Amino acid sequence: MTNLTNRELPREVAGQLSDLADVVEVLGANDWDAASLCPGWRVREVVAHVTMPARWSRPAVLAGLARSGFRWHSFADRAARRDARLPTSDLVAALRSDRLAAWRPPGGGVQGALVHAVIHSLDVTVPLGIDQQTPPERLRVVLDALVTPASLKHFGVETAAIELRASDVNWTHGSGRVVNADAQTLALALSGRRQLPG
Repeated sequence: MTNLTNRELPREVAGQLSDLADVVEVLGANDWDAASLCPGWRVREVVAHVTMPARWSRPAVLAGLARSGFRWHSFADRAARRDARLPTSDLVAALRSDRLAAWRPPGGGVQGALVHAVIHSLDVTVPLGIDQQTPPERLRVVLDALVTPASLKHFGVETAAIELRASDVNWTHGSGRVVNADAQTLALALSGRRQLPG
């Protein structure tokens, strides 16, 4: 359903990270310490998590995983809380780094990198009430990724007998009872941040 090609996706990943950098660069201290959509994480932990690949080498990640009993969520939480202590200027610079733009999540490829950047951007902007609209071509890629069986299982989302329709971009999925919402709302629901409308 997406109109973007695999050759265009890296540019969109870099663009999404740059957009997030533009948002957080001008935040005050209170906003950096505000709660995000990720339970237990402030905005600064989310940005620290997103920018982790810009700082952590593969050996360092493996060592950290080992210390966390190879439980990814435990390791990621510890790393985000540690790195959240960095100066915000360092976190913003990491968002703009070429190394981060080139990072691909294991098994997720460039599509997974875009999903990661878009969803965590929403984790920051939505609770802060910042109207940062994600370009529709990026949202279509994200929505396509979030309705795969593996993603639905990961986030614990049930879409059986439902037709999802984005009201603001050209995207639909499934069949059955129609659930109509804007693409960002659907993305938040499919990533476990919100309940599906209705």
